[in-house]
Amino acid sequence: MTDQSAITAHPPMSDPADYYDISRIRPVVLEKLRRVNELGATKFAARARAVDDEASFPVENYRDLAEEGFLGLCIPEEYGGWGFSMWEYAMVGAEIAKYCGATALTFNMHNSSMAWSRFMFDMPNLTPEEKAAFAPLRDRQFRRAIAERAIFSQPISEGGQNWTSKPNQTQCRKVDGGWRINGFKKFASLAGYCDYYTIVCTEVFEGVEPRHEDTMLFVVHKDAPGLSVKGEWDPLGMRGTNSRDLILKDVFVTGDDLLMPRGIFGKTLPNWPHMMATLSPTYMGVAQGAFDFTVAYLKGKVPGQPPIDRRMYATKRIAVGKMYARLANMRALWWQAFTEAKGFPTKGEVMRMYAAQYNVMEGAAEMTSMAIRTCGGQSMLRSLPLERMYRDSRCGALMLPYTSEIMEDYLSILTLYDMDEIDTAPGDEGGARNSLWRGDSGTLRALR
Repeated sequence: MTDQSAITAHPPMSDPADYYDISRIRPVVLEKLRRVNELGATKFAARARAVDDEASFPVENYRDLAEEGFLGLCIPEEYGGWGFSMWEYAMVGAEIAKYCGATALTFNMHNSSMAWSRFMFDMPNLTPEEKAAFAPLRDRQFRRAIAERAIFSQPISEGGQNWTSKPNQTQCRKVDGGWRINGFKKFASLAGYCDYYTIVCTEVFEGVEPRHEDTMLFVVHKDAPGLSVKGEWDPLGMRGTNSRDLILKDVFVTGDDLLMPRGIFGKTLPNWPHMMATLSPTYMGVAQGAFDFTVAYLKGKVPGQPPIDRRMYATKRIAVGKMYARLANMRALWWQAFTEAKGFPTKGEVMRMYAAQYNVMEGAAEMTSMAIRTCGGQSMLRSLPLERMYRDSRCGALMLPYTSEIMEDYLSILTLYDMDEIDTAPGDEGGARNSLWRGDSGTLRALR
């Protein structure tokens, strides 16, 4: 990667104390948030343009994150991790995204795999027998992640259908000593660069239609026979995620390769709906980065640019005021939602999470668009980071399972229908509403 030949000028960025109530943040977390900003300002920002230009994976950024211990952020302390909560992870992810959206988005894939094992294990609806079967699987994963500094990917999406609506097309069948997996994953972020893939698949049986209840999760090593990465990757934004196609042909796995025991995924994830909102920290950070750039640009403090003070123009001052109001609105709801992240949330907590997801994904695109209009034509130059942030921001609203359209639907359904009416609410039969949280009501009790 041409790290030095395509360096992007990057202005000073804001400090977490500028937008968080730091009295509510543990000192060790605040220290890590500021360390991420140091890494971002001195390293990630300088690499971001080459990552974007070449659609190349941010290998150097991951090397820095691994050396600093960030890959163990969600891993419990007894395994050598940091034991950060979900909302503490969200803040770290957002800070990374101020400098490189692709790094933050793929960082989420790794940490989500750790978080599923971390938080699902503590769900109160698991029996002692289920936890006893779960414990050695997560022990193996956590120790491997720490000892090997291993990067985990979490490819779920599949081409041709909404994976929240139907059983996964990637399937596994029981064979002597384990299972054989066959299928594919689209938009498999970190494809070819991670060490392990968390594969979500459907176990199938002769004479039985595939069912969500038979969803299985396996951890597959990158060098497993039968696993390959195919296709080109040349998208509009988030180009460094390297989300190519992942093909699985007769990939053999054993019981030791399970991420969690049979039945645990369907029993836990529907009751931990915030787990599927973990893409939003990236876009919260992109929005903050766009605002910070705008402020520095109007002050004439963008490196490599003429030190022109543009603050005397009333139109630009008004625009910045509007941008701040929109950004503060987004962050307040988003932070509230993540501080409430837990298993078995209330209806109000779930609705705030859906609203936060919607506001961040829509708001990031609005913020970068406002930033370009406010800064003017110079901001569209690829030598400056705003053009990349604008393209990156367009990707958030379409990411499953919580796309903007799905969030609009979910919020309206939970508002207009009582919980015992959700299963019969018209308008999306057989569609993505199958991933709608249902609390203790409804017949669809697994992630669809």
